[in-house]
Amino acid sequence: MIDRNHLEILRAVDDAGSLTAAAETLHLTQSALSHSIRKLEASLNTRLWIRDGRRLRLTQAGEYLLALARRVLPQLEHAETVVSEIARGQRGILRIGMECHPCYQWLLKVVQPYLAQWPDVDVDVKQKFQFGGIGALFGHDIDLLVTPDPLDRPGLRFEPVFDYELVLAVARQHPLAGQDWVGPEALAQETLITYPVPVERLDIFTRFFLPAQAGPARHKVIETTDIMLQMVAAGRGVTALPGWLVAEYGQSLPIVPVRLGAHGLDKQIFLGRREQDQGIDYLEAFMALARAVRWDP
Repeated sequence: MIDRNHLEILRAVDDAGSLTAAAETLHLTQSALSHSIRKLEASLNTRLWIRDGRRLRLTQAGEYLLALARRVLPQLEHAETVVSEIARGQRGILRIGMECHPCYQWLLKVVQPYLAQWPDVDVDVKQKFQFGGIGALFGHDIDLLVTPDPLDRPGLRFEPVFDYELVLAVARQHPLAGQDWVGPEALAQETLITYPVPVERLDIFTRFFLPAQAGPARHKVIETTDIMLQMVAAGRGVTALPGWLVAEYGQSLPIVPVRLGAHGLDKQIFLGRREQDQGIDYLEAFMALARAVRWDP
């Protein structure tokens, strides 16, 4: 019979790379760990590891159980943490994952009143996930996912909480700065600056350039919003960002927004969560605050 200790052994050996290191992680002697492995393999009547030189290599059965361990153990650990916090009279930690690079300023406007209303709940924000944002939700690594691009998956629910318009940010002295709107052809000689996101997930490409079979002269990637807009202000390129963010930075930088297309590009910020978590009071409170926040730069 497979129990939690067996799954922890599989994960520890894979993470540590050797029995010796795994035994130290699990606070066992190497002989005790080897005995546990032999007992597990005997009970399953199959090999889970094959020795490959000085290393252990997982068999097909071992790979399957390792995948199970990586799905199940985080959920068990999260459940224990939550129950322990409830027992101590605490609500716990609200873990928020970000798949929206420019959304931190918006998130801060939600987090500030939330922390004041829920003093027994801590907030943690994560951006990089081993399995991506959707995988992090399923794996209980996060409780909420902030994303402009929700994906329909069984067991998850995404709700729109904030509407905005994606605009082109240009330097105040840029030739395009005085125009009401620009089409894709107007950027044919421009350097477009974006976050390090795959092109197929960038609306400026999927909804603006590609339908017109057009594109910028150059595409440059920058990780931080501050540096990105400093580059725009210096005339080193243009970028597409939420209108509310460009308006806020425009108070301190010589940049202005220009509409993308005659009708603009409308977007929404979504919050995703597990369907089984509906009804949890401190999650519901965060969702309500997120829907209520309005942006006044």
